[in-house]
Amino acid sequence: MTETSTPLPAGSLSGKTALVTGSSRGIGADTVRYLAEAGANVVINYRNKAPRAEKLATELRGLGVEALVVGADLTDAESVQAMFDEVQRTFGHLDILVLNASGGMESGMAEDYALQLNRDAQVRVLETALPLLGDGARVVFVTSHQAHFIRTTPTMPEYEPVALSKRAGEDALRERIPTLADRGVGFVVVSGDMIEGTITATLLERANPGAIAARREDAGKLYNVSEFAAEVAAAALDPVPADNTRLVGDTDSFDGE
Repeated sequence: MTETSTPLPAGSLSGKTALVTGSSRGIGADTVRYLAEAGANVVINYRNKAPRAEKLATELRGLGVEALVVGADLTDAESVQAMFDEVQRTFGHLDILVLNASGGMESGMAEDYALQLNRDAQVRVLETALPLLGDGARVVFVTSHQAHFIRTTPTMPEYEPVALSKRAGEDALRERIPTLADRGVGFVVVSGDMIEGTITATLLERANPGAIAARREDAGKLYNVSEFAAEVAAAALDPVPADNTRLVGDTDSFDGE
């Protein structure tokens, strides 16, 4: 998949509405761009990058779709509720929810911040969105192999708290698959290897110089941001895999579960 390719057929999401958390930059921004290119009206969510989010919205409106920009702290219940209230007022429904925002390696945060963001906030966002998700809707949770396989394959010590919290988030969301299925809502976990050019990769490299190069050599190839985002966007439209899991990139180095 090249930088310029569009992973979804033109018009395949016309009339649909998609919200991507953490979509002012990086994987989230490219994902929301691909969804808009396929015709979806989009909600760009950010925590503190308002100018960047607004710039992206202006670009996407040029495609002829609606783009709503909503700032929200996903660890704050009132903030999350206010975001979906705005989605309700603007669009009335939601067809695609991509749970992309994550973190935990930032400095100066509370000791349990990774768990708050990567588990508790993910569940809160899904549950708050549920009234807007109808039959045929899709929920996509974005994670990493280092988190998805953390129970069977150790990761770098610097990343372990994030990996454990993201796996806890994945497990908590998977518990809700029967509830989602009852509503006709599909659920897919998209797990990728380390992604070149992400904030997480930059922080890991700072904490453990040479880590990214070592992983690249081991895997043979690492996806870049736009390539991985294309897989995330495709997961919003492709049939839901039997195990609700879309694995992106090399998994030979990870022990299965």
